[in-house]
Amino acid sequence: MTTSRPSLTRLREEAADCRACHLWKDATQTVFGEGPAHAPVMLVGEQPGDKEDLAGKPFVGPAGQMFDRALKDAGIDRGKTYVTNAVKHFKFVPRGKIRLHQKPNTPEIKACRQWYERELATINPALVVAMGATAAQSVFGKITPINKNRGRLIDLDDGRKALVTVHPSYLLRLPDEDAKAHEYRRFVDDLRLAAAHLRHDKAA
Repeated sequence: MTTSRPSLTRLREEAADCRACHLWKDATQTVFGEGPAHAPVMLVGEQPGDKEDLAGKPFVGPAGQMFDRALKDAGIDRGKTYVTNAVKHFKFVPRGKIRLHQKPNTPEIKACRQWYERELATINPALVVAMGATAAQSVFGKITPINKNRGRLIDLDDGRKALVTVHPSYLLRLPDEDAKAHEYRRFVDDLRLAAAHLRHDKAA
């Protein structure tokens, strides 16, 4: 019996040589998704950051630590999820020794969408969680406002469900501690919606 794991391995190998947009030129490497081959949920972020670019793994930097904490608080085992990004190369501008994150633009998101689509087809999750505007644009194929669409499950054309929420890096950028605590609770609440749906889907 064959599994999807070899397919994920092949996808990762193909993506390592992707030249669909210019971002590969300055990035250290392609940062592909990680997780079980048949994970019930696929969590999609924006793009790798500095730490992810160097490590070659998604969500291992400061935003990744916030993400891990929120998943735990929501009752989701990261080890049972598939975690990826809409854009697989780090986009940045150098400022001395620091590499400042730059938001991917629409052509870059479109160029990289083939990898999201192929990951989705291989993993076949029941639920996709789009974290941030770039992820939402990739998942829905169009610009999708976060605040107008978060807090509820949305039907995708292929029959699966999607959930829109903020990217954990947004929480890190909030200067006010009260606002940060409030937005963190909202983020965890969104992830709890995902957890509840997965429990219901498993029981059905």
